[in-house]
Amino acid sequence: QVQLVESGGGLVQPGGSLTLSCAASGSIFKIYLMGWYRQTPGNQRELVASISTFGVPNYPDSVRGRFTISRDNAKNTLYLQMNNLKPEDTAVYYCNMDVVQSWGTSPVNSWGQGTQVTVSA
Repeated sequence: QVQLVESGGGLVQPGGSLTLSCAASGSIFKIYLMGWYRQTPGNQRELVASISTFGVPNYPDSVRGRFTISRDNAKNTLYLQMNNLKPEDTAVYYCNMDVVQSWGTSPVNSWGQGTQVTVSA
């Protein structure tokens, strides 16, 4: 079993910053692709940022230049630094990881429980 626990969400004013963290625990041999997604009521979950095993990031246009994704492989932890936040960034943010639990097995896609980010004056 693998557990992903997010932290760092909250209420912030427009233009402010937040840093999200996602720590993976349990049976972990290696983690491949990691990512952050967000979802608002009535909408599909959308990709916010992803980062490869080798640390190569990917961002959609909506957050590029404002958000920075990073990972600490030694701690099995994923981060999302969010700057210049806008009201439209308000959503529940989820972390996602492809986790290999033991040598020779296929990655298992795992999700965190989500953390609320609200951008409002």
